[in-house]
Amino acid sequence: MRKSDLVTIIADKTGIPKVDVLITIESMFGEIKKTVVEGEGVFLRGFGTFYPKFREAKIGRNIKRGNVAFPIPAQYIAGFKPGKEFSKDVKTKCKKPLK
Repeated sequence: MRKSDLVTIIADKTGIPKVDVLITIESMFGEIKKTVVEGEGVFLRGFGTFYPKFREAKIGRNIKRGNVAFPIPAQYIAGFKPGKEFSKDVKTKCKKPLK
């Protein structure tokens, strides 16, 4: 599913114009991103938590070039932890077979 699909589904379910739904979704994503970049988490009950996660520096290896070692610097990455309800629904209601 893409963002445009999500906008269409929400607009159809709520009767709100697609433009307004798109503005709302973009605003929500922007606020989540801004908050995580500032170093705080965003907790959405029943869905999950977005948070900044620190990764220590480490040594990587490029096996295509003869296993050459190279440094990977310490950095922050975006993390997401699904909520209990979300995890439970995926475990019990997912219709695609495991690969």
